[in-house]
Amino acid sequence: MMRGWLPAPIMLLVLLFAGVIHAQSEAPDVPPTFRNVAEEQRFHALTSELRCVMCQNQSLADSNAMVARDLRREVLGLMHDGKSDAEIKQFLVQRYGEFVLYRPRMERSTWLLWFGPAVLVLGAGIGVWRIVARNAAKARALPPLDNDQEEWWR
Repeated sequence: MMRGWLPAPIMLLVLLFAGVIHAQSEAPDVPPTFRNVAEEQRFHALTSELRCVMCQNQSLADSNAMVARDLRREVLGLMHDGKSDAEIKQFLVQRYGEFVLYRPRMERSTWLLWFGPAVLVLGAGIGVWRIVARNAAKARALPPLDNDQEEWWR
């Protein structure tokens, strides 16, 4: 008797969760509507300068993630509200942090990002120069070779 009774609640749960899963499926990306060509160009330039907060290294313009779609709609809404590019970027930085900008602002907290690579290249160049200079000094300190010792070298 218990055998026939058990599948009915399980089937009911499966049907309930199937509705929830279907409701969470991706909605198609509706292309934004622009007022004019200048607004479209501004939108594309701005979204290419902003990073998707979910993706590893994709711009907002290139990403197909749901959060990127939402952020694109948010950016367009802020543009329609009359916000400048700087105000839109500031809004997104306050919300998501400096990560959202492809080119972080030059501040004390981002000095390592801006100057770190140059310091590494300069340090590597100094290291190579010191090694070459040390080896050259060792070579000059060696006694000159006799003619007999040079024979096997040729």
